[in-house]
Amino acid sequence: MYSIIVQTVTGKKKWKKVKFSHALLVAGMVTLVCFTALPMVAMICRAFMPLDELYIYPPRIIVRKPTFSNFADLLNSLNASDVPFTRYIFNSLMTTGVTVFFSIFVSCAGAYGLAKFKPRGSATIFAVITAALMFSSYVTQIPNYLIVNELGLVNSYWALILPKIAVAYNFFLVKQFAEQLPDSILEAARIDGAKELYTFWHVAMPLLKPAWSTLAVFSFVSNWNDYFSALVYINKDAMKTLPLALQTLAGGAGVVARSGSVGAATLLTTLPTIIIFCIMRGKVMQTMTYSGIKS
Repeated sequence: MYSIIVQTVTGKKKWKKVKFSHALLVAGMVTLVCFTALPMVAMICRAFMPLDELYIYPPRIIVRKPTFSNFADLLNSLNASDVPFTRYIFNSLMTTGVTVFFSIFVSCAGAYGLAKFKPRGSATIFAVITAALMFSSYVTQIPNYLIVNELGLVNSYWALILPKIAVAYNFFLVKQFAEQLPDSILEAARIDGAKELYTFWHVAMPLLKPAWSTLAVFSFVSNWNDYFSALVYINKDAMKTLPLALQTLAGGAGVVARSGSVGAATLLTTLPTIIIFCIMRGKVMQTMTYSGIKS
C-alpha cells in the first residue's frame, strides 16, 4: 500500500492509504479509456487536417495545423449537384425521427401487453421474437424489398420507415424491463378508475422511461447511420439520406483530393449520435443495470 493526500469536507488535508491493487485497477481503466477514445480523437483530428498532413508518413493522429477548409469543400461538393445539402439533412432527420417515434410506441405497447396481460400463446410469440434476434437484417432485406415494392412505396419516405419500426431487439429490450413493472401500481391505477390506455400511457410509460430512452438512443444511432436501406429503396437523388450522400462522396474519381471532405463528413455524421448518447447516457446505464424500477 502507499499513501496519497486527500482533502476532507472541512478542508483539511490528510494522508490516506490506498491498496496497490486498487491503484493498478484505476491505471488499467484509464489506459483502456484512452485506448477506446483514440479512434474518436483520430476522427476529430482528421476532419480538421489539411491535405498535406493526411498523407504524411508516418501517419499522424493529432492535427498540427487545423483548418476548416475541409468543411467548405464538403459543402461545395454536395451543393454542386442539383440537390442542396440541406435536403439530405432533412431526409435523414425526418425518416430517423419518425422511425424512432413509431419504434418506441410499437415496442413499448407490445412488450407491455405481452409482459402484463400474458395472452394465449405469449410464450410462443416471445420465442419467435427471440429467434429473430439470431438473423441479420441483411437476411430479410430481399423479402422486405419485395413487400415494399408490392406496396408501391419505393422512392418514398415510408420505404425507409416501415421496415424498421418493428425490430426484434427493441421488443426484447423493453419486454425484459417491463417484467419488472410492479403489478401493485398498475392495479392501483385500475382501482382508481383508469382505463387501460390511460394506465399504459400515464403509468407504465413513465416507469418504462429508462428502457424507451435507451431504445431511442439505439434506434437513432442505427437509423441515422444506415445508408444501405436508402441505397436499396431510393433511386432519386432528392430522396437520398445524408449517410448515402456522404458515402457517394467517399467513392469515385478524385477520392484523394476529397479525403479532407470525407473526414469532415464522417465527423458531421457521427456528431449527432454522440450528442444523443451524451444526453441520454444516464437512462442507458439505468436500463443496462436493471435499476430503473424499485418494487
